[in-house]
Amino acid sequence: MTTTDRFSEEAATFAVQGKDMPDIDRGVAAIRNVLRTLPARPGVYRMTDAGGDVLYIGKARALKNRVTNYTQVNRLSRRLQRMVAQTRDMTIVTTNSEAEALLLEAQLIKRYRPPYNVLLRDDKSFPFIFLREDHDFPRISKHRGARIGKGSYYGPFASAGAVNATLNALQKVFLLRSCTDSFFANRTRPCLLHQIKRCSAPCTGRIDDDAYAELVADAKAFLSGKTQEAQKKLGAAMTAAAEARDYEIAAVLRDRLRALTFIQGSQAINAEGSASDADIVALAAKDGVMCLQVFFIRGSQNWGHRAFFPAHTDGVAEDDVLMGFLGQLYEELPPPRELLLDRSLPEAALLADALSEKAGHRVGVKAPQRGPNRKLIEQAARNASEALERRQAESTTQSRLLAELADLFDLEAPPKRIEVYDNSHIMGSNALGAMIVAGPDGFMKSQYRKFNMGGQGNATSKNPSEFTPGDDFAMMKAMLSRRFARLEREDPDRSEGDWPDLVLIDGGRGQLSAVNAAFDELGVEDVTVIGVSKGFDRDAGRETFHLPSGRELHLPPNAPVLFYLQRLRDEAHRFAIGAHRAKRSKAIAANPLDDVPGIGPARKKALLMHFGTSRAVRGATLEDLENAPGISKAMAKAIHDHFRAP
Repeated sequence: MTTTDRFSEEAATFAVQGKDMPDIDRGVAAIRNVLRTLPARPGVYRMTDAGGDVLYIGKARALKNRVTNYTQVNRLSRRLQRMVAQTRDMTIVTTNSEAEALLLEAQLIKRYRPPYNVLLRDDKSFPFIFLREDHDFPRISKHRGARIGKGSYYGPFASAGAVNATLNALQKVFLLRSCTDSFFANRTRPCLLHQIKRCSAPCTGRIDDDAYAELVADAKAFLSGKTQEAQKKLGAAMTAAAEARDYEIAAVLRDRLRALTFIQGSQAINAEGSASDADIVALAAKDGVMCLQVFFIRGSQNWGHRAFFPAHTDGVAEDDVLMGFLGQLYEELPPPRELLLDRSLPEAALLADALSEKAGHRVGVKAPQRGPNRKLIEQAARNASEALERRQAESTTQSRLLAELADLFDLEAPPKRIEVYDNSHIMGSNALGAMIVAGPDGFMKSQYRKFNMGGQGNATSKNPSEFTPGDDFAMMKAMLSRRFARLEREDPDRSEGDWPDLVLIDGGRGQLSAVNAAFDELGVEDVTVIGVSKGFDRDAGRETFHLPSGRELHLPPNAPVLFYLQRLRDEAHRFAIGAHRAKRSKAIAANPLDDVPGIGPARKKALLMHFGTSRAVRGATLEDLENAPGISKAMAKAIHDHFRAP
């Protein structure tokens, strides 16, 4: 592992002797081996099992004291006893302070996702509004991912919907461009956005540099919380235009003022507290399930809220769940000026120091007991409780559906992992297979997979990856062969939880026979496969379910379990079609010159400028290629040979 200069690492791998020892004794022995050389310094420790997989990541003010606790087995909870029993190795990283250890712990948890740490289920990045500053006419846009571009970032927003609504309104108010640089550079007349009064058209000189810079400054002020200034400025300009009887301009300014009022009304809702740059976090717990509700307030405006349901919280104290959650949340997000919590944390000072170090400014961690900020906390707590109740109601319904599914298909227990397969192509071209995954908590989108199915040969080939393009049966066989051959290699003892309890395939007897043939070749015997074929006239509600025994099932059109199976099938179809369209679009935009070794952007441009089209380059003689500017004789021969290779 690579760490910064602030961290020094000691790694110890222990071969614990005594194969006949109970697992928990072997785990304690491994930990005691570490204690012999462990310093009483701040740091982070990783506990790993016999296979080298990380079980748990923790931080400590004094590593020796903290790790010693794991050797006192009788004082540990049942959950930690299981963890110690699996432990065989440990890795120690010392840090300069406990705050540094807290930051490193969150970073490592996000990287390794250990099964005994509290984990965020939803690791999707948060959207921001990005205002570029490396162009004469800055562009405003939605941004996700690493914030490496030069400019100002405003956020986080809780959802894409929140940021899209804000961007639409901002375009009406400040008329900033949203187009790409290449689109901007090639315009000769204003686009539709200018016609509908959402852009000032700097691309065609409809606004000068100074006026556009003023719009940018106004947008920055508004996004930074100075909303009243922007409102007064627009109001004064509208009044002046009306007094000058320039009613057309006054009407435009009136519409912009209305858009500004809309943003203020929609974002300032329920943000009446004194916090201007804060995150409000509340936790609700019931029947072993926890929900954390986070409100994002920036510039005294509420930029949305999101509910999180962390994993691996069974037997973990609420304060520990909240502490672990906040560490992982701000591993990705820039910390606000204030963090308002619904409870006082024992390690609040440590959290404040760590977040301050990460943010580069002081971050206050508070638990308001009265005043307007307390009302914000109560609102977040109410939302957390309501979200938890909805989640539990959905979970109860989901559990009932999975139990019915087990009865319907004679499964030993309700399935914990369902995989659904579909494929998509047009007359065999751009063939692509897709797998979606569902479980007790709904769709598991991080587990979705795409399979590029560039089959060659024919359906009778001994190699399952070779098939005639357009052969749906062979394509399904090839996809399942690849998927389960990999599972056999990576998880032969089925301990990782990646093996499905139920496989659904979009198709009838032919596809089912192809999948069964693939399973026979791989020796897979204990995975139930069901084919789902369209009903008469392809009507929803008349689906036929093909069982491995050859029996067929039809369900009543209003059966809840049928609706659930239709949702699974439709999600697989949606994912497959979307992936196929993306692949087809990429293929349409592809240039044959991209596949020629040694041809970069400059040479490709020179060839196209000389020959006109890539097709002309493909058909050019060796002599013609040698005469092209910037193309050497060796390169000309390479191009000529590439297009004439057998």
